[in-house]
Amino acid sequence: MINGSVFYDSRGIVQNIRAMRMQTQLMAITNENVTGFDKVGYQRKIPVVSSFAEYIGEAALSTTTDDTVGRLVYTENPLDVALAEKGYFQVETKDGIKLTRDGRFRMTKDGEILTLDGNKVLTNSGMPLVLPIVPEKPDEISIDLDGVVKVFNKKTRKFEQAGTLSVVTQDGIAVLTPNVRQGFSEYSNVSLQTEFMEAMPYIQTFKANSQLYRIQNSNLQKAISYLSN
Repeated sequence: MINGSVFYDSRGIVQNIRAMRMQTQLMAITNENVTGFDKVGYQRKIPVVSSFAEYIGEAALSTTTDDTVGRLVYTENPLDVALAEKGYFQVETKDGIKLTRDGRFRMTKDGEILTLDGNKVLTNSGMPLVLPIVPEKPDEISIDLDGVVKVFNKKTRKFEQAGTLSVVTQDGIAVLTPNVRQGFSEYSNVSLQTEFMEAMPYIQTFKANSQLYRIQNSNLQKAISYLSN
């Protein structure tokens, strides 16, 4: 009686699966960037693949943020503010202080300046921005390039300073020349052409690994079928 067994090296199949999972995650990052194309304040995510990806698969994948300035669009709304330089507005949320490049603000009846989500916009002193005078119209509010906010006092016929917008780096360091643009919104820094071009290698690599997986799986099935007969 002859005893037979099937021995095979699983590393090829496993590596194909890992590679396909990696390409799927890379495509997910690309899709997220494409989805964020028309979002105000969205910053493109850049995939980073560390060493030994062939051994640990998608665990080797992380992302970093592209902090280049996005597309500035004129809105005519005095409470729309954009940064023409790198940096972030500081806002106070229920979960603590957060950073954002979405400068679409609104004013409460008490003169407090909030984000569209209701978060408090902070000044460079760390305090919420509250106008000393509640204007009748938003165009009575002035914001200069340094982020200094002023409101027009009809009694004195002068502008009174309310505070300076807090603009910081990712590390919380104050940006001295933020180049604040009043009446503008900043849309994403995503280029659809770039995303589509970078997606092509992911798709091609996924197809190649998928084909290799099918070939190896087919050969294994043939060997098992041959020995069982």
